[in-house]
Amino acid sequence: MSVNNQNILIGVGLRHPHFTDVLTQAKQVDFVEVHSENFFGEGGAALSVLHQVREKYPISLHSTSMGLGSRENIPNDYLQRLKKLTDSIDPFLMSEHASFTWGQQQGQLIHSGDLLPIEHTHASLDRMCIKVDKVQSFLGRPLIIENVSSYLTFEQSHISEATFLAALSQRTGAKILLDINNIAVNSINFEGANIEQSIADYINVLPINSVAQIHLAGCSQPAAGGLMIDDHACPVSSPVWQGYQQALQRFGAVPTLIEWDNNLPNWSTLIDEANKARTIANAVLAEKEYSLSYF
Repeated sequence: MSVNNQNILIGVGLRHPHFTDVLTQAKQVDFVEVHSENFFGEGGAALSVLHQVREKYPISLHSTSMGLGSRENIPNDYLQRLKKLTDSIDPFLMSEHASFTWGQQQGQLIHSGDLLPIEHTHASLDRMCIKVDKVQSFLGRPLIIENVSSYLTFEQSHISEATFLAALSQRTGAKILLDINNIAVNSINFEGANIEQSIADYINVLPINSVAQIHLAGCSQPAAGGLMIDDHACPVSSPVWQGYQQALQRFGAVPTLIEWDNNLPNWSTLIDEANKARTIANAVLAEKEYSLSYF
């Protein structure tokens, strides 16, 4: 019996130290992802490089400052800059986080400088649906919303993050960016560190067609009794690779990205991580397809 593997797109996060590598070396991944806000400037070398990269690779724009979970409105100048970049680059994916970033202090709108967690309530869901609808309408393209690492919990949260994102996707048409490492971090910090079970419980809540991208990353081990911080400073951990296999079994050939933002390795090491993801994905998807064709 012949089995044709599903094709899967594997990408890496592109950071400034690797600009030369990505432009001069042979193409070894299917796409690259950049943080949108790093390219909001008018002209300049960074934007010029991004246009050169766009000629070689599909681009995924990953935003970090939209603040879809904030009570405050997203600043209009932010949306205008994002739309200008989007129209210029024409990304094949656009993503943001289910997080809080904008707030008021002494009557001034300020940015938190981080991806802060939100309470998972129906009121919070209603607010985020309004913002997602507004952004998708303004940009003229769909968003993918990522689950986040958290370092505190809210007493008022009465639905799970997975249920929250599933409802958000159903109501807005936005898809979900499933970050496996963020689930692992939260499992270690708040759920007794049974990572395999935490991931299984999470992904089984999400509708099969709701996930449009997967992120994989590694982070530093915390000191005894300390919180695990999602610093993207290490290779992908074994529990996250195992969780990736669980996700592939459920969601199929979803575009997958290796994130590595701190203690950056050389380009070849980053590509090795991407190749590992491809090897794992091909094996899982081949087995999945064989099982489906056999029965």
